[in-house]
Amino acid sequence: MLPDSFRFGVLLEAGKAEVREGRLPDLKDDELLIKQEACNICTTDYQQWQGKREHQGYPMAGGHECSGIIVAKGEKVSSSLEVGERVSVLYDYCGDCEKCKKGDITSCKSIKQFGKNYSDQYFGIFGFANYFIRKSKSVVKVSDDLSASEAGFVEPLSSVLKGIRKLRINSGLDTVVVIGGGTMGLLNAAVAQAMGARVIVSERNPKKVEKIKQMDLELIDAGETDPVEEVRKRTNGSGADIVIVAVGTSSANEQALNMIKDDEGKVLLFAAGYPAPDLNVDSNEIHYKQCELIGTYGSSLEDFNNAAKMLSERRIDVSPLIEEEIPLSRIQEAYEKASTRGNYRISFLLHA
Repeated sequence: MLPDSFRFGVLLEAGKAEVREGRLPDLKDDELLIKQEACNICTTDYQQWQGKREHQGYPMAGGHECSGIIVAKGEKVSSSLEVGERVSVLYDYCGDCEKCKKGDITSCKSIKQFGKNYSDQYFGIFGFANYFIRKSKSVVKVSDDLSASEAGFVEPLSSVLKGIRKLRINSGLDTVVVIGGGTMGLLNAAVAQAMGARVIVSERNPKKVEKIKQMDLELIDAGETDPVEEVRKRTNGSGADIVIVAVGTSSANEQALNMIKDDEGKVLLFAAGYPAPDLNVDSNEIHYKQCELIGTYGSSLEDFNNAAKMLSERRIDVSPLIEEEIPLSRIQEAYEKASTRGNYRISFLLHA
């Protein structure tokens, strides 16, 4: 028998979250009922819990790094999606606006990413829910060999792939420095390495330094040495071809500008910071050095599909980035652990 109700996590205000129950609507012809198994707590989620993203709105039925199993499908859903298959959830999108027609679904003009798209009462996309109904176009299939928490990495990996595409990495030639060894920094590092770049990760947090060592990535321990000087030293004085800023701080922005080589270097500003970090740059330096400052946000439909394929084929191993799996009933504890400095992804198990 199919469920007619569901449990979901909701953030009521900064520092206060709880589990609530709701009624599932009737399944429409183009929809899927998904038994959501796991949802990872993103920086976007825990920073709102910390009170740093009040603009996102309350009550927030958050979570967007989720995966699950199809348990029912509408009559008009394609045979490419069948009951029993594992999927990862995308953001919903209209498919008709200018952005959607270009594939840039996370910038959809009709459906606000953190808006009240599924409820008049709640913001968010109900990622922290044990069951939910999704449009069939808003999922991608993933391998059954992945754990539910691993499958939840499709969304963050897709955002990394979008940024990496903009960098036009030269395989076997480029040196890429990633500033920040958190979850998103190490995802960027893994993808850049898979693209054939030499990758160096700069980090000062002792726990993250150890994780970088465990993942056998080239490390600069910024707690022991000046990372800018060390990058110059390791590149025979030339500097990095590319720097990916994966931590939202003014000091990281400054380091990136000083790390890139003096001719045609690139800086990818991957991370947001709250409060907003400073970026002090001399426009003449950009002009004469022909450097590129590149912004990236969200994902295209192509990026989501490529991320699902890359994870399913085990070309990227995200298992080291799962800090702990916690039942949804322990929602307050999970938010506290997710926001603890040095921790990686905390994953809600939605049926535990």
